[in-house]
Amino acid sequence: MRQVAVKDIRIGDKNKLVLIAGPCVIESENLCLNLAKRIKEMTVKLDIPFIFKASFDKANRMSLGSFRGPGIKKGLDVLNKVKDKVKVPVLSDVHCVKDILEAAKVLDIIQIPAFLCRQTDIVVAAAKTGKAVNIKKGQFLAPGDILPIIKKAESTGNKNIIITERGVSFGYNNLVTDFRALEIMRQLGYPVIYDATHSIQIPAGQGSCSGGQREFVGGLSRAAVAFGCDGLFLEVHPDPDKALCDGPNMINLKDLEILLKQAKKIEKALR
Repeated sequence: MRQVAVKDIRIGDKNKLVLIAGPCVIESENLCLNLAKRIKEMTVKLDIPFIFKASFDKANRMSLGSFRGPGIKKGLDVLNKVKDKVKVPVLSDVHCVKDILEAAKVLDIIQIPAFLCRQTDIVVAAAKTGKAVNIKKGQFLAPGDILPIIKKAESTGNKNIIITERGVSFGYNNLVTDFRALEIMRQLGYPVIYDATHSIQIPAGQGSCSGGQREFVGGLSRAAVAFGCDGLFLEVHPDPDKALCDGPNMINLKDLEILLKQAKKIEKALR
């Protein structure tokens, strides 16, 4: 398997389990800085490489009235401060081709949202920046369907590609995880991350916005590590019930360290 380099972090090819974590969306500068600091403290103690994630614009919300974030200018400024002050790499999703070059000035990983993973122009434009690209597999795709998308990114010469599994549609308003997908996609030659918090999302479960079952995040995360994923993607918030976006599928910051300790023990047992 190819290693993907993000600053001094190496993902895949028997490297350490990586954590990508942060709030769904940038709610404020203070929230992001404080969360990044707290998570970094945990991960340093547990020897887990950490990449901070937060979205500057959630352009794929179901309702027009949903909170989208501060936008690209203010959002990138916040993420740049997280990089400088907390000294961690940063990731955000990009929804428009026109935003990619600006976002690439700050982001260490450009994320392609699940709903946009088949959009050729956005995948190719992100890969052309030379930055690491995290492609979230659409919940409407089989694991093998990610191969042509990988080929689109590879066509630019960029081989810093990460694939993220976030569950698959199972009837209406429900998602389910097929853990075989982790191994099937790893066999394509690139690291695979497991997004536990979006895998328990209930799309449109609250009518105008998504619901979620965060009580299952721990079990699914442990199972994914046991199945051999290269990292975990977890959306985290100090008070998920008051979060401005995707609160029902985010986990509470106070529960994160216990989960990471469990994941680390499973990783150690496998090695």
